[in-house]
Formats: sequence, C-alpha cells, structure tokens
Amino acid sequence: MNQMDLTDLQFQKISRIIYDICGINLKEGKEALVRSRLLKRLRTLGVNSFGDYLTLLEGREAALEIPHLVDVITTNKTGFFREDDHFAFLQTEVLPQIRNNRVRIWSAACSSGEEPYTMAMVLKESFTGLDRRDVRILATDISSRMIERAKKGIYAADAVRDVPQSYLGRYFLRVRWKDEVCYQIQESLRSMIAFARLNLMEPWPMKGPFDVIFCRNVMIYFDRATQEKLVNRFWDLLASGGYLFVGHSEGLSGVSHQFRHIRPAIYRK
Repeated sequence: MNQMDLTDLQFQKISRIIYDICGINLKEGKEALVRSRLLKRLRTLGVNSFGDYLTLLEGREAALEIPHLVDVITTNKTGFFREDDHFAFLQTEVLPQIRNNRVRIWSAACSSGEEPYTMAMVLKESFTGLDRRDVRILATDISSRMIERAKKGIYAADAVRDVPQSYLGRYFLRVRWKDEVCYQIQESLRSMIAFARLNLMEPWPMKGPFDVIFCRNVMIYFDRATQEKLVNRFWDLLASGGYLFVGHSEGLSGVSHQFRHIRPAIYRK
C-alpha cells in the first residue's frame, strides 16, 4: 500500500479528533476529501505517511499542530451578500425595530470576513448618524488563518463581483496587493468589527446580549445533538426579540429549540 494512502482506521481516528475539537462530523464518503486536503500539510511538514501524522497528532506537538489540522479540514466558502435575502430582511425588517442606541451583531462563522463586512455596509446604509450609536459587530471563526485574512480586508476583484457598484465606491479602496489590483475595505467599516478566533464548541467569553446572530452554513457539518446544543446557546445569548439567521440548507427542523420561525432560515427569540 502507498504510504500516502489513508486507511479506514486512520480516517476514523482523524474524524474523531476533528469531532472532539470542533464538532464537525466527517461522514463516510469524505475519505478522498480529507486525504487530498491533508496531503499538502504532510508535505509542508515533511511527514511521509498518515500514520506518522497521527503519531504527531497524538504526541507532545499535538497542541501546535491541531490548529493547522482544523484549518485544513474546515470549509471556508463565503462571499459578499451571500444569501442576499437575509441582508435585505436585516435592512428592511430587523434594523428598523432596534430602538436602542446600542446595537450588537455576531457573525459566528465569519471565514475571511465577507459576511461581517456586508453587515457593516448594511448598517451604514440603514442608520443615519451611525457614528453616534454604540454599534459593534463581533466576527469569529475557528480558523486563525481566516481571521488574519479578514482583518486585512483585502479582496481580489472577482471576490467583490456581487457588491453593488455604489457600495464598491463608498466602502472599498482600490489597492495593489501581491501585484494584483484588489479592493480593501475602508477603515470606517473595519473599525466597526472586532475579529477573534473562537471555537463554537468551547466556552464563549462574550456575555451579550446580541440583537442578531448569523451562524450560516456551519451547522450542516454538525450532528443533531451538536446542532441542538449550539442553537440553545445562541438563544441564551440573544436579546429578547433578537434574530438568529442560519443557512438556507440548514433550518432547525428536527432540532429542539424555543425560537419562532419567521422566514426560511430566519428565527426569532
């Protein structure tokens, strides 16, 4: 057998590590995906087999390697105004209901930052005198690499294709980055957002309450028990009347919760 083949037992061990750390349920049929994503990491480390890699994960260097493993395995597909009906609902229905000077929104799986920056643009467009309000967006992700990318706020031209041209002019600067013409989020938006690494399976340092929580296209990777636990933790952190947005492919059917269903993938406390 080729040393770079991933055996069923090795896949099961890696799956268990990932599940225990971040709740992601790597189902059968994902072996080829896991192998292809890990091969580059093995080459970077100079590790010659998946057996040797598991030895590393189970040894004294595990704490240093685990974050890299999570980075490699987790999916970071995102985009500006992704599932744009959510942002339309946020702008037309949710934000006008917030009468308090204090506004708190959480992007609970922000990836490379497109979601929280979209939130910031919607807030800018929705509130006159926004600078006089106490407005903060918390943006978290399990991937340290994604958080660092998000903080820079620099995006290739094809990444901003779904941003309205008027927004592109108001909220982005054309810059050169790595010999390419790119677009950087202006400081007026970046200053609204606090980026931080957070594993949703671990204790949360923030106390809330939040007016809005987005946790989209994440729970699809969790089993039912993990979904239920997470949804009820969101309930505890939301203000009365607050909104939870999940991905359109997720929904909360089959999950025990107290939320009231408002629209597809939108729930209210």
